[in-house]
Amino acid sequence: MLKIRLNRIGKKNRASFRVTVSDSRRAPGGKFIEILGYYDPLTKEKSFNKERILYWMSKGAQTSATMNNFFVDAGIIKGEKVVVWRPKKKEEDKGKTSPAATAAPAAKPKEEAKK
Repeated sequence: MLKIRLNRIGKKNRASFRVTVSDSRRAPGGKFIEILGYYDPLTKEKSFNKERILYWMSKGAQTSATMNNFFVDAGIIKGEKVVVWRPKKKEEDKGKTSPAATAAPAAKPKEEAKK
């Protein structure tokens, strides 16, 4: 299956990305079929080749979640954005909702020492 995704290029601490079409079984930074644009996260500059993106999507290429959101913002495809990342739940939140935590008896205060 073909994927439209980001390939990282650039120096250490100075990342930039190519938008490429590649086989989904290949490594994300590996061999690709065609370059469709670029994205620079430091300057927020993006450039996409709309005609080639639509061509590859018509041939069955799927987009990664991040690329789907970029294409929706750019107006290349229509639809809703996809949730790419969610924060993990904290351990405290998990304990509050568990039935074992609510059924545990409350601790009794220690009795004062007799005088």
